Amino acid sequence: MDIEFFEPAEAAALMRCTESWLRDGATSGKFPHACWGKGKIIFTSEHIREIARLSEILPGGAESKQSTEQPLTK
Repeated sequence: MDIEFFEPAEAAALMRCTESWLRDGATSGKFPHACWGKGKIIFTSEHIREIARLSEILPGGAESKQSTEQPLTK
């Protein structure tokens, strides 16, 4: 099994975004994540890849719904 697990601060550092942006996306249901114990948010390496895809701006002006709401980095 090659899945890695990241706490929000670790995932934010890896993605070069704010922890609050990731937490807000997870709690609002916009970003995939896991919840362990009493609501502890955890991101897997697969979740991080999917969040990056959701935030992608595609050539020709086509962009994902997420990318119009807030940029991936600040």
